Amino acid sequence: MTASNKDLFSYRLHGGNIHAAAQRLNCSSSHLLDASASLVPWTPRFSRSFHGSIRDYPDRSYRHLRALIAQQHQLPLALVLPGNGAAELFTWAARDAAATGISSLPAPGFADYSRALACWQGRWLPQSFLLQCAAPFPQSFRSPPACDALWICNPHNPTGQLWSRASLEPLLQRHRLVICDEAFLSLVPDGEQQSLIPLVADHPNLVVIRSLTKLYGIAGLRLGYAIAQPERLKRWAQWRDPWPVNAIASAMAEQLLASPAKYQRWCLRAQRWVAKEGAWMQQKLSQLPGIMPMPSAANFLLIHADHSLVPLREVVEQRHRILLRDCRSFEGLGECWLRIGLQSRRNNRRIIRALKQELDRAPLA
Repeated sequence: MTASNKDLFSYRLHGGNIHAAAQRLNCSSSHLLDASASLVPWTPRFSRSFHGSIRDYPDRSYRHLRALIAQQHQLPLALVLPGNGAAELFTWAARDAAATGISSLPAPGFADYSRALACWQGRWLPQSFLLQCAAPFPQSFRSPPACDALWICNPHNPTGQLWSRASLEPLLQRHRLVICDEAFLSLVPDGEQQSLIPLVADHPNLVVIRSLTKLYGIAGLRLGYAIAQPERLKRWAQWRDPWPVNAIASAMAEQLLASPAKYQRWCLRAQRWVAKEGAWMQQKLSQLPGIMPMPSAANFLLIHADHSLVPLREVVEQRHRILLRDCRSFEGLGECWLRIGLQSRRNNRRIIRALKQELDRAPLA
């Protein structure tokens, strides 16, 4: 793909391209239901008193925000680094991974890991594992001996499988660097029990990356953070721009995390929604002809069919103004797969009605 024959920003490596879709469909973005991005369907109410945040440069150390994140996880302040979304932090993790050696990327997997590695001319090998619904990480998965770094995602994106901490911990002995993406873990009922964050203090080869945008439905603010040992985070801080998190985003994050009790209540609300709507959508999707949903612990469901789902995704977008995630950017998946982000019950019904209507109109071959 080159800029000469395709708009540089029109490719679909990620969900949430609602503005591009609105332009393509010649409609307002407010008319679209975006189930291609996996966010909670509600957002917090913020204070409007951000005048000081607008006028002044941010604190380059982000000390207050780091302290609040550290408090949530009961960690020393030095183990925390906020970022301009998880994507920015993947870029710095990839610089370390590229210097470490060849990366192993379990497939299917999130395309942003290879994007980040490519920034540093890093080398990687996709390693397929069976799509399954098991709490332990697949013991059949073995990185080639040449692979020094491993990228994992828990819960796994795009399948939604939740790996147990006990099955992931041995990976720290096999690799010089392990990068664990826990962007969706706070939305998973009892998911924190499987987090690798408690292992960071004793494992200098471990990096855990989290996102606040999924939990709070604030993807436009770009807020994430990394948990790793201080020497690594100091190195990242020297590499990157002086103020990667703008002052408004930082101030809003401080509001969201100021009360541990409120944070826990928000997480419980999100987790109850995931459990309720996930089970409902799983049942309804399984009743659609030719559609096979995979079990998921996360706030999205991966579905597949025996034939291409691209025509179905396109007609649902055009006729019903609903965006579903095209999965062709995930290594190991193709046209027979779609990912659906959970919505409110009303909008989940809208998705099911649209899919049923189109499948009844033109059943999958």
